[in-house]
Amino acid sequence: QVQLVESGGGLVQAGGSLRLSCAVSGSIFSPYGIAWYRQAPGKQREMVAAITVSGDTDYAGSVKGRFTISRDNAKSTLYLQMNSLKAEDTAVYYCNGYTGSYDIILFRWGQGTQVTVSS
Repeated sequence: QVQLVESGGGLVQAGGSLRLSCAVSGSIFSPYGIAWYRQAPGKQREMVAAITVSGDTDYAGSVKGRFTISRDNAKSTLYLQMNSLKAEDTAVYYCNGYTGSYDIILFRWGQGTQVTVSS
């Protein structure tokens, strides 16, 4: 059974940085695209950043230029470097594999990691 374990969240002031990690176990990590998602209170979960098997990346417009997604296939780990954080980045962040569309996820959601940005 695949497990997704997100970590690295916390409380940070606006303009600060955080680096999130997602450890994937129970599955071969490399053959699929994987993405970061977030869900703010009262809002739907949204894709934040995605990376394909070949390393191509895609970002939501709201984070482009501030966030960087990367993957380490040898460690079965996904990362999200978040810089210049804003209050509107406050959310629970999750990772998941996807196929075709970002809405078609591959695994059960993990517990996520809370990011809180104070203004």
